[in-house]
Amino acid sequence: MSPDLDVRQQRLRDLLVAAQRGDARSYREFLHELTPLLRGYFRRRLRSAPDDIEDLVQETLLAVHNNRHTYDPGQPFSGWAYAIARYKLVDLLRARAAREALHDPLDDDAEQLLTDAEPAAAEARRDLGLLLQQLPDKQRLPIQYVKIEGLSVAETSRRTGLSESAVKVGIHRGLKALAALIRKQR
Repeated sequence: MSPDLDVRQQRLRDLLVAAQRGDARSYREFLHELTPLLRGYFRRRLRSAPDDIEDLVQETLLAVHNNRHTYDPGQPFSGWAYAIARYKLVDLLRARAAREALHDPLDDDAEQLLTDAEPAAAEARRDLGLLLQQLPDKQRLPIQYVKIEGLSVAETSRRTGLSESAVKVGIHRGLKALAALIRKQR
C-alpha cells in the first residue's frame, strides 16, 4: 500500500470513528472523501456499464450509513468499506444476470464464463454456500430454493416436503440465523 493511500485510509478511519461518537462535521467530511474512492472502485469494475456507477455509489453510501455502527476501529477501514462496496456490486451483477436470464437462457458454458469474469461474485457465492451449510435443512433449503434459485414457495414446498408456511418460516429464521453468523464473524 502506498504511503498516500495509508494516510487516506487513516483519515477516513479517524473521521468515521469521530462520526461514531456523534461528530456530524466529521461524518460529512467522511462521506465527502469516501465518495470519489467508491466512484473509482466501481469505475474500474464496470467499464462496460458506466451508467450504473452513480447508483452503486449512492447505494453503497446508504449501506455505509446504515452499517456505520458495525465498524470496529481496531480493524482496517478499507476492508470494511470495500466489503460493503463489493456486496453492492455483486447484488447489481446478480440482478443484471437474473434480468438477462429472462431473455437469453444460459447454458453451462455461459455460466462458467460469468463465474470466471467476476471473481467477486464467485467469492460471494462461495462465502454464502459456507454460511448456508451451517444452517439446518429446514432453513437452508428454503433459502436456497426461494432466495437463490428463484423458485416459488409452492415449488419449494413440493420439493422439500415442508408446508408452505414452514417454507416461509424457514426462510425468515434462516435469514436471521445467517445475519447472526455474519455478525459473529466480524
